[in-house]
Amino acid sequence: MLSTHNKLTSVMVFSGWFTILAAAVLLFNGVSFAQTDPGYSFMHQATTAPMVSYYDYIIVGGGTAGCPLAATLSQNSSVLLLERGGSPYGNDNITDLAAFGAALSDLSPSSPSQRFVSTDGVVNARARVLGGGSCLNAGFYTRAGADYIRLSGWDAKLVNESYKWVEDVVAFQPPVRQWQAAVRDGLVEAGVQPYNGFTYEHMYGTKVGGTIFDPNGHRHTAADLLRYANSSGLTVLLYAPVNKILFTRLGGIQKPRAHGVIFKDADGVDHRAYLKRGSMNEILVSSGSLGSPQLLMLSGVGPKRQLRAHNITTVLEQPMVGLGMSDNPMNAVFVPSPQPVEVSLIQIVGITRNGTYIESACGENFAGGARTLDYGMFSPKIGQLSTVPPKQRTQKAIDKAVEDMKALPQSAFVGGFILEKIVGPISTGHLEIRSRDPNVNPSVTFNYFKDPRDLQRCVDGIKIIESVIESKAFSPFKVDTLSIINLLNMTASSPVNLLPKHANASRSLEQFCKDTVMTIWHYHGGCELDRVVDRDYKVIGIDALRVIDGSTFRNSPGTNPQATVMMLGRYMGVKLLRERLATVRPN
Repeated sequence: MLSTHNKLTSVMVFSGWFTILAAAVLLFNGVSFAQTDPGYSFMHQATTAPMVSYYDYIIVGGGTAGCPLAATLSQNSSVLLLERGGSPYGNDNITDLAAFGAALSDLSPSSPSQRFVSTDGVVNARARVLGGGSCLNAGFYTRAGADYIRLSGWDAKLVNESYKWVEDVVAFQPPVRQWQAAVRDGLVEAGVQPYNGFTYEHMYGTKVGGTIFDPNGHRHTAADLLRYANSSGLTVLLYAPVNKILFTRLGGIQKPRAHGVIFKDADGVDHRAYLKRGSMNEILVSSGSLGSPQLLMLSGVGPKRQLRAHNITTVLEQPMVGLGMSDNPMNAVFVPSPQPVEVSLIQIVGITRNGTYIESACGENFAGGARTLDYGMFSPKIGQLSTVPPKQRTQKAIDKAVEDMKALPQSAFVGGFILEKIVGPISTGHLEIRSRDPNVNPSVTFNYFKDPRDLQRCVDGIKIIESVIESKAFSPFKVDTLSIINLLNMTASSPVNLLPKHANASRSLEQFCKDTVMTIWHYHGGCELDRVVDRDYKVIGIDALRVIDGSTFRNSPGTNPQATVMMLGRYMGVKLLRERLATVRPN
């Protein structure tokens, strides 16, 4: 590793990992307050639920897809929405932009975020709250591309209408100030063209995307889409994890049919919810890329080997459940700035033709008050960068990293970082259940960079980041005495990621990608389209059961998936409404 500018490096090495939280201080120069509870009359604790109940639709998972799905179906049907977590409203750590990162580092049983560590060693987060991942993420909002929509077999007109339905409630245009403008212009200068201005659309070139944070710094989540609901048609139960789906075989027919679920309340009491009589009534699983394949397996649908290992009766042997697990790897380069910068989360994206997306975030000198916070998504407490084996990922090491960060001078906390995420990815893994308890995380393997094409895309992305940093447009924010090698050294040697260090990380971009890999929370797969579910999201081989969420994706849509997951909930809700209406009309 290069040894020049050691003193500056020792100060700056931590800075990038603070920057995300600096960005969280304020995106719009407004003041952030916890969002007001909308007072949904249909939202209750599961402890108040009857022991047995009946509905037209039972939706398992009140997340990014489940909320718009429930709101839509409630218009002319009775709907039960079961969420294993609590409400996002009134929780500053969720609704207040200034608290971004705090929920992710909260490891308490009541946290809206449940940590999981893949077998690769990368620490990740699984939502446990009404609204799902939209309650925890960095807020970037952008649609899927036209090719993605076509390959998914979606009706383009209904897709567009569904996106707009979502955007009327949760999407906003962010301001673009000095740092973000420099990254924008630097991307264009580096050849990521054309500049497409502000748009939700996915297109090659550089653009300003949307955000789910409003001008007052309030987060708007998928739970807000429940404002569209017919209150007389919807029941939302909180703290209601589902243990299993119940199946029956009517009239000697061999094909199983879903007809109910068993869920627990906060007191551990079992409740049963059944579908009412009617051929159109269904159970809809929207539990996410970990929860949906996990629930299918716990209910007897999955690889027989796994089911037998946990003494689960096989309802349908389906070896594809849990396969195709993917997480888009993210790598970032921290850039210390010689002058103060604004605070911002992701606003700009460069959509390249070589399979990488380039984004950025920055933060001003905020060392005074922010030290009591949790350092955002790059915190050693969150563990987003921890890819060492679990036995080496000790609490002592994490505590030391936190203390080291607290000891830094104020001059360390200025600058930003530029990151890249790869398309796809091509590399995939698998999921296996570890317990019959739905609250116990399954074992997940993502196989980051297993396919060399993914690694090459990362290298290409880092090269574009280098070009942006060296661009004329970005020059006001670059320290002249720090070369690209210095910047890579700072990032690669940062102790907060707890990675094994390699001396050639700054000289070999392949090694840099491997050493600094992290998650951007865009994991998907496990119930893939055409493998576990058909094009109508019906579980293949089972009646009255669908999976509608990101677990059905083979590739992550657009640069950031949340807009498309919310759209899918609305889209499929409308399709189901139309199917029911078409059945009723002749009668």
